[in-house]
Amino acid sequence: MTMLEDQSTAAPWPTAYPKGYAVVDVETTGLARDDRIISAAVYRLDYRGDVEDHWYTLVNPERDPGPVWIHGLTSDVLTGAPLFPDIAAELSERLDGRVLVAHNAMFDWSMIAREYARAARTAPVQQRLCTIALSKELRLPLPNHKLESLAAHFGVVQQRAHHALDDARVLAEAFRPSLHAAARDGVRLPLLECLPLTEWSDSPAAPRVGRQASYHGGGMGGWRPSRKRPACPYPNPGRYEPGKLLKQGMRVAFSGDTSVDRELLEDRAIEAGLHVATSVSRLTSLLVTNDPDSATSKTVKAKSFGTPVVDEAAFTQLLRDVTPAG
Repeated sequence: MTMLEDQSTAAPWPTAYPKGYAVVDVETTGLARDDRIISAAVYRLDYRGDVEDHWYTLVNPERDPGPVWIHGLTSDVLTGAPLFPDIAAELSERLDGRVLVAHNAMFDWSMIAREYARAARTAPVQQRLCTIALSKELRLPLPNHKLESLAAHFGVVQQRAHHALDDARVLAEAFRPSLHAAARDGVRLPLLECLPLTEWSDSPAAPRVGRQASYHGGGMGGWRPSRKRPACPYPNPGRYEPGKLLKQGMRVAFSGDTSVDRELLEDRAIEAGLHVATSVSRLTSLLVTNDPDSATSKTVKAKSFGTPVVDEAAFTQLLRDVTPAG
């Protein structure tokens, strides 16, 4: 790894590292594809992880705000907030040209990508870095992968958990020493490509802000309904053979970002007569991923089992001609 002499400290710095970062945290109405962002915060950092500025906004989700007992943002608070399209330009300005950094970055990136897709815009993000993955690369002695544990390790004091601005501040303060440790030890940063959504379809409208009939008490029950899909009616014919056609009943799993919204892609697979699997096992016929070299549990298992892997574009082509079962 090539190194660059940093003039401020006379310490070498890896030239392969990014030139800037956007540490992001979003609070949301829930965890599913139809959930919305209700607040967002961004800390912009320079190439060494030093804070340049920060920004925070509420966002009107135009629906029930979700678990108020977690994030504390009620319908009354959010009703007068800007809609996401109103803040998209400013958010873009703060993300543009920087690596998006978040704790469990896949979640924050997915929520942001969906909001941009709803607004018929594209998020200016090419790469993301998950601080959970970085802590693993650094082999930090953490009891778990919670943000509070990472913060405690670096002596960062949390003031308002589940408040986007404070969570982003805490993460920024914990990221800087992590970045310096990585640079010192020659650790390659676990950067992943971000694929903005190019195709999106809204589900039936959710209740608008001001209606919270389904949220009672402090329990979690009732605020995250799961989407049930019909069972695949065809038996599993076995693994996909590269160069041949898919066959109805094959078990297909997905991993990582897709340019078509994941739920739409899964719907198309099911309509073609395929079985969409939530994990990879020896019975999985095919794994679809745009990043086969990533160390996700699905890609690791696919390699260990010898499961065939194709990217999203190839899979979309294969969906056009699926062999009937039998």
